[in-house]
Amino acid sequence: MKTLRTLFTPLLALALLCTSCSEEKPSVVLHPAGGPAVRVTVELARTAGQRSMGLMYRKKLGASHGMLFLFEQDEKHRFTMRNTSIPLDMIFIDASPAVAGIVENTKPYANGPFGIDRPARYVLEVNAGFCARHGIASGDRVAFVQIPGFEAR
Repeated sequence: MKTLRTLFTPLLALALLCTSCSEEKPSVVLHPAGGPAVRVTVELARTAGQRSMGLMYRKKLGASHGMLFLFEQDEKHRFTMRNTSIPLDMIFIDASPAVAGIVENTKPYANGPFGIDRPARYVLEVNAGFCARHGIASGDRVAFVQIPGFEAR
């Protein structure tokens, strides 16, 4: 009996670990014209408080990580870099969803406001240089993965 327990305990732990590892995290997949799709694992900013805090006080942001700001309606959203030490690219996404516009290489701690001259429903913040590195441009298609309310997109 002890041999069976010795054998099955590590296997059970491994099975549980693999199950939790396979859960897909919320992400945004950008489809640049003429290039491969790019996946960004995202933190979600859904509430006014989360959107207000954004990426303030962060020291670093992973190369394929970002924050997705979710708004209820299309607007000309404006952002600031107040208390944000990481230079960012801001990708504005319309309701279709496609890239509506980009603000690249925002300066840390700058007051802004940063935005585009057309309405957007969502904004994805990533490290500065991300868009240039991956060829992301206005009009590129966007897909939301494992984001509640966006399963079909």
